[in-house]
Amino acid sequence: MSRKPKYFDRRFKLELLHPKYFFTWVGIAILVLFGLMPAWLRDPIARQLAKLVTKIAKKPISVARTNLTICFPEKSSPEIESLLKENIENFVMILLAQSELMVRSTANLRRRVNLMGFEHVEQARAAGQPVIFVMPHVWGIEYAGLRLNLDLPMVSMAKPHRNGLFNWFNNRMRSSLGGNIYMREAGIRALLSELKNNNSFFYLPDEDLGPDKSVFAPFLGTVKATLPVVGRLAQAGNAQVMPVKIGYDQKARRYDLTVMPAIDPEEMKGKENEALALNKVVEQVILAYPEQYMWFLKVLKTRPEGEAPLY
Repeated sequence: MSRKPKYFDRRFKLELLHPKYFFTWVGIAILVLFGLMPAWLRDPIARQLAKLVTKIAKKPISVARTNLTICFPEKSSPEIESLLKENIENFVMILLAQSELMVRSTANLRRRVNLMGFEHVEQARAAGQPVIFVMPHVWGIEYAGLRLNLDLPMVSMAKPHRNGLFNWFNNRMRSSLGGNIYMREAGIRALLSELKNNNSFFYLPDEDLGPDKSVFAPFLGTVKATLPVVGRLAQAGNAQVMPVKIGYDQKARRYDLTVMPAIDPEEMKGKENEALALNKVVEQVILAYPEQYMWFLKVLKTRPEGEAPLY
């Protein structure tokens, strides 16, 4: 079996010019155009396009509404709908801006993302430790990863898109500062190897990966199946685990990115404790900007035995 690292190939191939990708190229051209626009012009357009998304994205919006209702049982129906509207607006706003991460300068990235709490990273680096950044699926995650990659070596892991051209474009953007993007099948060993090479990366603990090896722990207004693996990975790689939150400030037209203090390793000893600690962190990050979390994901798909499916 080959031991070759399973990176996404960033090189452009002639096959990406195949006619089947015509409409994908049109979509990419539109995204690049929006990425080159100033935010003061792009954001109002995004708000108008969000109304169209609300009308056509019925299935994802239904999932989001279910998640919000279960996670915030104290909120009224009008409050849920208001939060859902804000969520869709932020999705479109951030999506239309995202190509700027590849087509504009690093100086623009520094201007657009206000980084706070980086002293925690510097302390870890001074101690000779890489960092595992913990962040759930939020709309601004690409901005967070690339902004941190400006100041320390980073790698990442991603699930491939079915569309080969969009797969190339998306991962070319993610790796525009030199960090390798691993395929999912590379597994934990690849990430451990990167930690030992002093590279940091993001870990997304909120994805529902099914009942196998997952542990149920409290999460907002319900419970959630969480995979407790990052504690052992951090211990094996001599890394610190730091939560990260990011939110887009529409008035200032920039992102606020905050690196929070490292999680105490003692809090992650044992699977149940780690699941509890991770869910607490995810709650903190989500509640900082609840309108900017990817609520359309089926993060509550796995339910305790005897409980009816939510979706």
